[in-house]
Amino acid sequence: MKKRFIYFSLMLSLLLLISNVMGKEVTKMTGLKISSPVFENNGYIPQKYTCDGMDINPPLLIENVSEKAKSLALIIDDPDAPVGIWVHWVLWNIDPKTKDIKEDSVPKGASQGLNDFRKHDYGGPCPPSGTHRYFFKLYALDTTLNLSSNAKKADLEKAMKGHIIEQTQIIGLYKRR
Repeated sequence: MKKRFIYFSLMLSLLLLISNVMGKEVTKMTGLKISSPVFENNGYIPQKYTCDGMDINPPLLIENVSEKAKSLALIIDDPDAPVGIWVHWVLWNIDPKTKDIKEDSVPKGASQGLNDFRKHDYGGPCPPSGTHRYFFKLYALDTTLNLSSNAKKADLEKAMKGHIIEQTQIIGLYKRR
């Protein structure tokens, strides 16, 4: 009798563990996602999208946006810059129905702020030395934002506070030759 109880307990624990793991996987698959067809997460960004190439934004794919989202925001920055975090692109009021951001484009209706190159545009990776990480951070918001075109990353983050439904990111790497 005691052996059956132990066996039953072990089987029940195993079933709970499997269902818990499967539940977590389903949660991951239904959450907000950003990816790129030209580089994998923690993979190298092709030279074309850097200061050594055409310096245009890479194509990005957006999936599983919450139905509650009223807009999306995107921040691309480099935490490995010698002067601290270097901001490459700031975008907000992206339509939540947007499925992709095409190469060298800004989604219709989206607003661009000032990056650390002092431009209202994408500025590609251009590390002075070594391999740097570039964080492509996507936010689903429960509102649209009323920001000046001169808004910087800090202004966007302040405006998003309390309005973020979910967020995700992909990291790209780049090292100059």
